[in-house]
Amino acid sequence: MKLGPYKFLLAFVLFCSCDYSEKDIILDTQKWIHGSENCEENSDPAIQIVQYNDDTWILRQNKCTNYEAPFMFLFLGEKKALLMDTGATADENIFPLYKTVKKIISAGPNKNKDLELIVAHTHKHGDHYAADAQFDGKPNTSLIGLEVADIKAFFKISNWPDQIVDFDLGNRKMIIIPIPGHEASSIAIYDPSTKILLTGDSLYPGRLYVKNWAAYKRSIERLVEFTDTNNISAILGNHIEMSRKPGIDYPIQTIYQPEEHQLPLNIKHLKELSNALTKLGDQPQMEIHDSFIIYPID
Repeated sequence: MKLGPYKFLLAFVLFCSCDYSEKDIILDTQKWIHGSENCEENSDPAIQIVQYNDDTWILRQNKCTNYEAPFMFLFLGEKKALLMDTGATADENIFPLYKTVKKIISAGPNKNKDLELIVAHTHKHGDHYAADAQFDGKPNTSLIGLEVADIKAFFKISNWPDQIVDFDLGNRKMIIIPIPGHEASSIAIYDPSTKILLTGDSLYPGRLYVKNWAAYKRSIERLVEFTDTNNISAILGNHIEMSRKPGIDYPIQTIYQPEEHQLPLNIKHLKELSNALTKLGDQPQMEIHDSFIIYPID
């Protein structure tokens, strides 16, 4: 499958809604590109671009460029833009993420302003930072490192992982929540304006790979405590691996998922996960739930 400039233009035309007066999209019914049985015949764009509202965007990588098909999230403020994750493919000819993001920003509500682009990551796994090189050294762009020390320094977190901090994009505050366990540098992001909570690979409709069981349990408890005092409209992770059939996931490296679970989860799912971890105790164990699978890997 070859995805050149035409496919990039097609992505922007088909999946970009540039009418900023429209209401927020309904994530529960949003259709996502989900690969093909034969990728040589796949006509979907390399990147699906969905505008949530006038300053929030959700991107999904085509499964025919990488089976992980990660989601990425772009938030625009008055002074800065924040991109969470850079996907699973480095080659800009196959996966033109930098060009896509710059086009979105240039067409956004602050198109007459030179927004600083901040590129951060939900965690340090290759399918979330593969396209970092497309942003490295670009003007007015800050690429945050992948280690815990890099995240602590940039977001000014002095007490990792227990400290929750604010990050201002310019009249748009984002909240950074450390949640190690899936991976040491995992973070969640809460956007008070949309009330969306990003949870990376720590909670999504799929296999929740747990590297550090004790740290993961504490992180999920921390998220539950956060949601007790903050309204949540949707919990968005970075993948879809579950099917619409309760408890049934697609096999690893699947390139075609025609009956995917919806992307958004909610507080009930988060509390279900937390309660399950508590009941499982200190011994890591795999457990299948309708919308996710607890999957220890160590």
